[in-house]
Amino acid sequence: MKLEHVNITVPDPKASSAILCELFDWHIRWEGAAIDNGYTVHVGDDDSYLALYAPAKELTPLGNTYSRVGGLNHVGVVVDDIDAIEERVRAAGYEPHNHGDYEPGRRFYFDGPDGIEFEVVHYD
Repeated sequence: MKLEHVNITVPDPKASSAILCELFDWHIRWEGAAIDNGYTVHVGDDDSYLALYAPAKELTPLGNTYSRVGGLNHVGVVVDDIDAIEERVRAAGYEPHNHGDYEPGRRFYFDGPDGIEFEVVHYD
């Protein structure tokens, strides 16, 4: 078994997916009309993806997800070259934080598009 995708509501799926493609060398797998007259972009690699969804209505910020049932706290992405990805993250205007180097690998976090926190991990 494996996780195929996670669906996240964002204000602008096209803009968010463009940033994630640049940061992680992902590609758009599919995009089109979605539930409630919305729009979705599937962005990721050949094995898994994020479904970035925007409904055709005004969105309400969720607030602190770490204190809400069902809150999305962060998305973990495994990379081959963590230093190169950190350079891309900085170049895109995001600030890496919470660096760690412990079993099973190195990692850092950053608050990316739409305030979604990403954990970038490189396993030894």
